[in-house]
Amino acid sequence: MSFQDELKKLSEKIKQYRDEARVQMHLAHEDVKDEWDDLEKDWERFRSKLDHILHDAEDASKEARQTAHKLGEDLRTGYQNLRNRKK
Repeated sequence: MSFQDELKKLSEKIKQYRDEARVQMHLAHEDVKDEWDDLEKDWERFRSKLDHILHDAEDASKEARQTAHKLGEDLRTGYQNLRNRKK
């Protein structure tokens, strides 16, 4: 699987976790809402980096790809933790 495919798959999984967490947010307490807001800011940064890397995949530096991947992994964990907290 190519690095682009891995990032796309990661993005799809993050979107799934994000959508599930959003549905559960109406039950959340204020501290969870603050965590959600922080994750949303990171989500926007991740999407921006991902769009740039996918658009300019050949020119994207290894460091940029690694940064996007790390941010994606952190986001996935954050959204997953929020989702699991409400189960």
